[in-house]
Amino acid sequence: MKNIKLFESKTVRTHWDEEKGLWFFSVIDVIEILTESPRPRKYWNALKTKLKAEGSELSQKLGQLKMEATDGKFYLTDVADTETLLRIIQSIPSPKAEPFKQWLAKVGYERMQEIADPEQSLDRARENWQKLGRSEKWIQQRMSGQETRNKLTDYWKQSGVEKSDEFAFLTNIIHQEWADVSVKQHKNLKGLKTQNLRDHMSEAELIFTALAELSTRQIAEVEEAKGIQQNAVAGKKGGKIAKDARLALEKKIGRKVITSENFLPPTPKNKELKNGKNK
Repeated sequence: MKNIKLFESKTVRTHWDEEKGLWFFSVIDVIEILTESPRPRKYWNALKTKLKAEGSELSQKLGQLKMEATDGKFYLTDVADTETLLRIIQSIPSPKAEPFKQWLAKVGYERMQEIADPEQSLDRARENWQKLGRSEKWIQQRMSGQETRNKLTDYWKQSGVEKSDEFAFLTNIIHQEWADVSVKQHKNLKGLKTQNLRDHMSEAELIFTALAELSTRQIAEVEEAKGIQQNAVAGKKGGKIAKDARLALEKKIGRKVITSENFLPPTPKNKELKNGKNK
């Protein structure tokens, strides 16, 4: 199970391994938070070299998983379980080290609660969005869209689509079809890097994304689509339904549904994006 966790409003890519019952965390994300370095990858490579020279066996306990990068593609990324991550944190002089350790403990505790009561994960997602200033209307649309998304990915799994890069490929086909921009282009328009695109969509963008994915799933079910190629065909058909609806709405209201609007903290660059200077 892939997930995004928030530490002081900053994202940490995570993966829950059902078989091992362990959280795995993107080391680069943690390094960036603790060091605030503009080049966390360089910092991490230097730290690994230093630890190895000191005789540390830490590198043997690291793993690699494919995680989504800033360009929307999935790359192998160094990951560590909680125990290994704590050892890494001990090697980094940072005032955020102790708060981060407490956060790790909280993440582990909450996961055990969610296993016992899955509804708690939804409650925590709502709480995170509220902390980030989202309206109740937006939160409801985001959660509804996520349910639609989950039903689509469940169908893909049942029809023989399993790899994360295949999910990304099909998702991009649907998005390109309804929005006339790829996922990467849409993120660039909004000035996003590691952030989740859907967490920065407007209400209208969320609705059309959900319509495209709902249409795709229902078409795939009717056509009994199997494998990546047949699901890609269904994706284009589902995306076109949402595209036609988007174009009809844009004609009526006289403005574009796809915008540079986002929920990023205000900076000079973000203000330019919101003023349309990046269009």
